[in-house]
Amino acid sequence: MLYIIGLGLNVKGISREGLEVIKKCSKIYLENYTVEFPYSLKELEKVVGKKIIELNRDEVESEKLVKEAKGKDIVLLIYGSPLFATTHMSLVNDCKKSRIKVKNIFSAGIFDALGETGLQLYKFGKISSMPKWEKSYEPYSFLEFVEQNQIIEAHSLILMDICLDFKDALEQLEKAVEKESYDIKIDKILVCSKLGSEKAKIFYGDVKKFKGIGKKIKAPFCFIIPGKMHFMEEEVVRGFGV
Repeated sequence: MLYIIGLGLNVKGISREGLEVIKKCSKIYLENYTVEFPYSLKELEKVVGKKIIELNRDEVESEKLVKEAKGKDIVLLIYGSPLFATTHMSLVNDCKKSRIKVKNIFSAGIFDALGETGLQLYKFGKISSMPKWEKSYEPYSFLEFVEQNQIIEAHSLILMDICLDFKDALEQLEKAVEKESYDIKIDKILVCSKLGSEKAKIFYGDVKKFKGIGKKIKAPFCFIIPGKMHFMEEEVVRGFGV
């Protein structure tokens, strides 16, 4: 059997149910490619009380876990909520096709923590991801969802590639908006760093103002481009002004 367990947003975010399952399973794996963890592997091992084996994308997306789960109970640990990423849902489907039992044990994800910004969660639109640009590869497609969200006055959440630091992400956002033909207006943004942890920080202001506070923003972080805000949302968001 395969258990897919969400770790939540800080090192102690895993549920009691998740810890009980880990005690009885023979192998504990950790997916390490969808987010830059705000804590170390050793810290996590101390919390769960067992040795953890890290897996990269190729290993998770191969048949490795499906084959192994046929003969023993194993765990795949995932930062945040376990089924947020498409690749994890694909793993569930692969297990079902092979008649392997799967149990998902949930914990808080990034969307839960967004409530701390004061923005109403039901007013968020499509979520996009910003990849790290290369010399010959500068994709702007993440702006397509932002454009669609702005048409319906929804908030836009932009998640970051694991290799992308804040300085580069900010430059990419400015360059993409300036160069592309999307009908997008970005005056002010929210930047959230390490949401759900003791070191969580939220900032709000003009894009250009963030160049002076980049050192305060650590991974994992995300951008939010607010849509039309209710007066209550505006009141809370202004409190995060830079």
